[in-house]
Amino acid sequence: MYKMTRIALSVGLAAGLATGSAMAEAAESWKMATPWSGGPWLERDAETFANYVNQLTGGEIEIEVFPGGTLGGALRVTNTVTSGVAEVSHNYINYDYGTDPTAALLAGHSSGLTPEEFMLWMYEGGGVELYEQFRREVFDVVAFPCSILGTEIFLHSNKKVQTLEDFQGLRLRTSGAWAEIASRLGASTVVMAGGEIYSALERGVIDAAEWGSPEMNRPTGFQEVAQYVILPGVHQSGGFLECQVNQEAWDGLSEEQQDLLRVAGKLSVYDSWLASSFADLDAYQALIDGPNEMVQLDDSFIQAIYDETEAWENEYAEENEWFARVLESQRSFKEAMSRWPEYRLPIGGANN
Repeated sequence: MYKMTRIALSVGLAAGLATGSAMAEAAESWKMATPWSGGPWLERDAETFANYVNQLTGGEIEIEVFPGGTLGGALRVTNTVTSGVAEVSHNYINYDYGTDPTAALLAGHSSGLTPEEFMLWMYEGGGVELYEQFRREVFDVVAFPCSILGTEIFLHSNKKVQTLEDFQGLRLRTSGAWAEIASRLGASTVVMAGGEIYSALERGVIDAAEWGSPEMNRPTGFQEVAQYVILPGVHQSGGFLECQVNQEAWDGLSEEQQDLLRVAGKLSVYDSWLASSFADLDAYQALIDGPNEMVQLDDSFIQAIYDETEAWENEYAEENEWFARVLESQRSFKEAMSRWPEYRLPIGGANN
């Protein structure tokens, strides 16, 4: 269902539909809820999906994108969709971590998969089927990936963090599984929407924050109010954003339209990977050239994160059937991927 051949056929079909119905009014006008106050996730990625849906369905479904907080709570987008206030969303599944921690595995978590590994697991390793089934059974909403998440910056911080000892008592803005794991490692964590982070850092309400990749963080201005940039993003090496569809709205679509929405999601993932990966290069260089101090985590701290994450995974797998299913799938995939270095050159070639 999710192969590129299916995408090619669907795009060709959509072109024919568009030709025949270009002058017709949209059969469906949908509202899209998001948690995003601005930046690429709203202005590029959410709009990309909406545009693909319009194009692929030949104008039969038009989506209007709304910023976070417009149609409901910025961190409660799933509720906005399941209640029917919005027919569709662009969302981060980790915001539903409190309902079921399996969300963290599907969103990306510490010591998890890189963006490229995540795409392989999702579309070739059975991940997308698990994703959709999990969302249906546990949350009564149709959902599938529609944006990729790059490796994040570990922290924008007003305190230098390099060792596990430095992490003790750090007032840290985060979300999802990392909020729990970071607490277990000694930080004092708080969850807040992205739009609140800048002022919290500026006023000293928090010491540090994690949010996104270099590109995603650049327009937030975190680097203006926090002296240190802490790397690497071991807490979030990669992940996905999702698009959710209200079950009643989904049931009102034809099977062909449903398939085209999934195709729009897959095309949007690919587009977001290209755009964000390239933009990260320039955004990271700007950080290097700027006034911030770049700090690398000690290897011993990184290993402590890996160890605590594995313990956290094992604990939840014992008590949560869905968590265990997804974790087993991802661990098997990571084991298969461990052979990559045997036949693939590192990025940049053998001279690096």
